[in-house]
Amino acid sequence: MVSRALGWSLLAVPLLLAVAGPVLAGPVVSVGAPWQAPDAAHPLGTDVLGRDALTVILAGGLPVIGMTVAALLLAYLAGVPLGLVAAGRGRPADETVMRSLDLVLAFPSLLVLMVLAATGHRGPGVLIPAVAVLQVPAITRVVRAAALAPGCRTAVEALTLQGKPWWRIQLGYVARHVTGPVATDAGTRLGVVLYLLASANFLGLGLPADSPDWAVVIERNSEALYTAPAVVLVPAALLMALCVGTNLVTDRLLAARRVIA
Repeated sequence: MVSRALGWSLLAVPLLLAVAGPVLAGPVVSVGAPWQAPDAAHPLGTDVLGRDALTVILAGGLPVIGMTVAALLLAYLAGVPLGLVAAGRGRPADETVMRSLDLVLAFPSLLVLMVLAATGHRGPGVLIPAVAVLQVPAITRVVRAAALAPGCRTAVEALTLQGKPWWRIQLGYVARHVTGPVATDAGTRLGVVLYLLASANFLGLGLPADSPDWAVVIERNSEALYTAPAVVLVPAALLMALCVGTNLVTDRLLAARRVIA
């Protein structure tokens, strides 16, 4: 019960700030000198650009969470069907899909993002699809492994003998069977995607340097960790709460599903 409440609380705080924060924040503009100490007007002080740190943090959740969710959705929209095809269409399809994705898996993720940035391809429109593509091989492997599990394959063979079409078997039975592993993977992969997007922003490959995005704010104000810690530690804590809360909530939901089943 405690872990359930803790998980939902950790997840709710950054999500609520991401949704309601931009409405509450107002304009993100310079209001004073860089890295001013907290006072009555600026409870968390100011950032490297002299902007009110609280306003920046309130406005910065939606970009990072929105990009993370978009990249995850794109990755699973591609990876789940590929995994089902690899598991259910015979050895030729399996070899074609998996060997092709091995080529993507061979490239270091950050190196790919750096090469894209070096060639002038940067920004959310490039960063989100690139991060999604980098996750597809691992997602496909998870789905394929779940679809090839002995219990699942036995049921698939029985349905095939009954004359059920392949697409109905995959969508009607196999897709439901892989939901648990996919949900577990999504909970942990959110942290991976968030790390990649944050790393890209840290390296200046993603959003512009004046963006209120939490990852950008952490990178831009890292030198002030000891003199103005709030502007670094608060967004870092929110990103950590997002990752930990997502995993705790996913674990509790899967546990409840097993009990019902």
